[in-house]
Amino acid sequence: MPTPTAENTVPWPDAAVARYVADGYWAGVPLGTLLQEVADRMPDAPALVDPVALDGVGVRLTHAELAARADAAAVRLLELGIAAGDRIVVQLGNGWEFVVLTLACLRAGIVPVMALPAHRRAELAYLARHAEAVAIAVPDVMRDFDHQALGHELAAEVRAATGADWHVLVAGDDIAPGSVDLRALCGPSQDAKADRARLDAAAPAPRDVAVFLLSGGTTGLPKLIARTHDDYAYNARASAEVAAVGTDAVYLVSLPAGHNFPLACPGILGALLAGGRVVTLPSPEPARAFATVASEGVTHTAVVPAVAARWMEYAAENGSAALASLRVLQVGGARLADELAYKVKPVLTATLQQVFGMAEGLLNYTRLDDPDDIVCTTQGRPMCPADEVRIVDAFDQDVPDAQPGMLLTRGPYTPRGYYKAAEQNARAFTTDGWYRSGDICRRTAEGNLIVEGRDKDMINRGGEKISAEEVENLVYQLPAVSQVAAVAMPDRRLGERVCLYVVPRPGETVTLDEVRDLMEKIGVARFKLPERLVVVDELASTKVGKIDKKALRNDITARLATEATV
Repeated sequence: MPTPTAENTVPWPDAAVARYVADGYWAGVPLGTLLQEVADRMPDAPALVDPVALDGVGVRLTHAELAARADAAAVRLLELGIAAGDRIVVQLGNGWEFVVLTLACLRAGIVPVMALPAHRRAELAYLARHAEAVAIAVPDVMRDFDHQALGHELAAEVRAATGADWHVLVAGDDIAPGSVDLRALCGPSQDAKADRARLDAAAPAPRDVAVFLLSGGTTGLPKLIARTHDDYAYNARASAEVAAVGTDAVYLVSLPAGHNFPLACPGILGALLAGGRVVTLPSPEPARAFATVASEGVTHTAVVPAVAARWMEYAAENGSAALASLRVLQVGGARLADELAYKVKPVLTATLQQVFGMAEGLLNYTRLDDPDDIVCTTQGRPMCPADEVRIVDAFDQDVPDAQPGMLLTRGPYTPRGYYKAAEQNARAFTTDGWYRSGDICRRTAEGNLIVEGRDKDMINRGGEKISAEEVENLVYQLPAVSQVAAVAMPDRRLGERVCLYVVPRPGETVTLDEVRDLMEKIGVARFKLPERLVVVDELASTKVGKIDKKALRNDITARLATEATV
């Protein structure tokens, strides 16, 4: 029997719980019930579109149809022997099956562990073991990788080690013997009224864990973040309000759906809770994304900075008429360079909303009516009045506004610890519940945050601290630069120097002299000038699409070592 989830989670203190309930942040209603209430109010409104599902035929569901399918799938999961409180690893691409299965888990009290399509054996085996999962949901084959075969390898290992049954749920056309057909499991209900009555009678408690998200760090295997029904419902609904997602919203999901940003910021859950429509795409590739925005009347979507840059390049070559319906483009996951931020609205026509947050909780948004200088040069301010934010120095002493420091936070949707991770919790959380985000930020007098980088993303050149983000913003002013990342390059004399990795635009070249000449003309302190440039075809990225600075630092260290031996 898996260990009960609650035994390994860190609860909020009783006083904080009482405050969040009294102030209305925690509604005391599980997420699945909230989604059912939306279906009751507007049963015939469109809820979910997967335009590329089922050999291109597509899937279109109303709120009532989606709710009925989620209930049917929840009952079928229970009949498989997966019980409320059990954990299931979900590694699915963007599509209707992901949405129905996630909602089914929320209804049944089964906890999805949100893996990503790029994960392989090491990550999946770890997640399954750490979460004591009883099943995995995978595609049959995606991008030439056989996820179904790997799922059965993991199942065999679990059965051999524990003797317990382990289910492999598969979405696709090639369902192998021993797999559970996920599309059939998520199919229409045979008795929607009976399914609903059964699930309503056994709904999870609002403070039960609703979903496990993965920490976004680039070091080691991910930690599990336990998000409850109460806190995650607030996360999604408040995000929808800040992004102006209402009943007429059409939200495009093209980033990996299991990531916090497209799942609940406001993402899939926020759009559905607002009574809007969700459209899924397997990737944010510009041609298909632009065509889908046009055909489905998409009003909102979320991308990372690298995708925003690709979309702007595509729009510059092909025009932006296809984006006529797009009202809000959210950009987050990493710092958007100011130079690129100023180009978003002129090139893509949509209002830019910068999003700076973390799966561990705190979300900051620029507001849709903020002036351009705030939208384009800051990463917004906390979403919730009860969000507590501190900017501190190395001794946890608060620093004045406008000075960089480490971001600490706590609040009604920021958990107080990782799941089953006492050692990591001792490092990541203070004794009084503040989460150490690892981000270096400055706070403006108006309360907006400016992200300087990560605490490991500051370059220390002979005692002078250099923000990699600042250098990158400056280099983006060169027209030939498509993407850039500044990282610390080890140096025996100064400790570290600045190294640039650059992806040039097609047909263009970039030289170190050009970069240094630009920065000198701008009047940047000389110690900030890059001292090496590496031109690459693409930047290494993490599984959620962020630039992988750790991989780049390792690469330049390896290059230097090779050169030293020649």
